[in-house]
Amino acid sequence: MSDVVLRIMTEADLPAVHRLDRVLFPEDTWSEEMLAGELADQPRTRYYVVAETPDGEIVGYAGLAAAGGQADVQTIGVRADRRKGGIGAVLLTALLEEAVRRGSESVFLEVRADNDAAHRLYERFGFERVGIRKRYYQPSDVDAIVMCRKLRDRPPMGFTRAE
Repeated sequence: MSDVVLRIMTEADLPAVHRLDRVLFPEDTWSEEMLAGELADQPRTRYYVVAETPDGEIVGYAGLAAAGGQADVQTIGVRADRRKGGIGAVLLTALLEEAVRRGSESVFLEVRADNDAAHRLYERFGFERVGIRKRYYQPSDVDAIVMCRKLRDRPPMGFTRAE
C-alpha cells in the first residue's frame, strides 16, 4: 500500500475507472455515464476517491453518498493483482472518515452474497448484516447482503414521557 496514494476522483479518471469496473464487476458494471452522474454531485452529496500508483495508474476506487444523516457505500473496487495489500481497507477508511465529517449517523452498503472477501472486510470494520435483497444483482440472480455500521447514536426525538 505504501506505493499508492488516495486522491479525489475527477472526470479525467472516468475512462480508467470504468475500464477497471468492467473487469472487476463484469455483470454489475456501471456505465461511464452513471459514474459521471455520481461525480456531478461531488462534493454536495458524493465523495469519490481513487487509489493511484506513483506513475498515475489507478488500481482502486471507492464512492460514498451521504445526505440527511445517512451514508451509503456506493462502490469499492481494487484491481485483482493489488488485493490483499490493504488498498480496500484504506479506501473504506476514507469513506468512513468522510461519512463522519458529514455528520452521518450510519453507513449502509450492499454486497454480493457470494463475495466472501468483501464480507470479511466489512465485518472487520464493524459492519453488521441487517437484511437481504433477493436477486438484487442481475442478470446473475445473486442476492445482496445489506450491511450497516453505526457511527453515532441518534439523539432522542419528539416528546418523552417526562415532558
